[in-house]
Amino acid sequence: MFSVSYDLHIHTCLSPCGDDMSTPANVVGTAALKGLDVIAITDHNSALNCPAAMRCGEAYGVIVIPGVELTTEEEVHVVCLFPTLDKALGFSEYAYAHLQPVKNNPAIFGHQQVVDEDDNILREIDNLLINATDIGFSDVPKAIAPFDGLMIPAHVDKDTTSLFSNLGFVPPDSTFTCFECKNMKNLHALRMQHEYLRDCRVITDSDAHYIDHINDPVNFLDVKEKSIAGVLDLLSHKF
Repeated sequence: MFSVSYDLHIHTCLSPCGDDMSTPANVVGTAALKGLDVIAITDHNSALNCPAAMRCGEAYGVIVIPGVELTTEEEVHVVCLFPTLDKALGFSEYAYAHLQPVKNNPAIFGHQQVVDEDDNILREIDNLLINATDIGFSDVPKAIAPFDGLMIPAHVDKDTTSLFSNLGFVPPDSTFTCFECKNMKNLHALRMQHEYLRDCRVITDSDAHYIDHINDPVNFLDVKEKSIAGVLDLLSHKF
């Protein structure tokens, strides 16, 4: 077994609510300086900055899991993690096609920059990435299945854009095996209130939109293999 420090919910300059300084190189470099073993890049409804982040991860010795923070039609945020870059980019294309076709206004919402590993801006994304898709929460497992994705309801104890703030309950057809808790002090109460969560894995992440908000290496996972596959395998099984 390997104990790995993690932060599996980090945004880059692709997310309009993120900082333009949060380039893939700066994010992964900060994670390396902090001593994190594994991170996930989870921009809103897109994985287009994952290629640069994964190349930086190889250079800096940080495992980078490609991901997307999906916004469902109920405006519930769901962290979706993928075993390979190709799978993540495939789902990214699928999610973008299901996104509300509203153009971004950078002056209001911020830039949506696709950046390479040397901080060169390659392009900007047209449609506003923080909008909802037309994918329902209960439809997420079916949507990510062709891409071998892992569904993790994000910051379930947050008072906005979360499973309980927007739906108020765990749908009876749910199959997720892991959820994200923003403040671990809320975990016991959540599990007492929602029986489904009691045997689910739980992670806690920074949801960083600025590089100085990335977590220090204070949270750990015990994995059989120090790799993307090792992390996803652990989180895809309940206790």
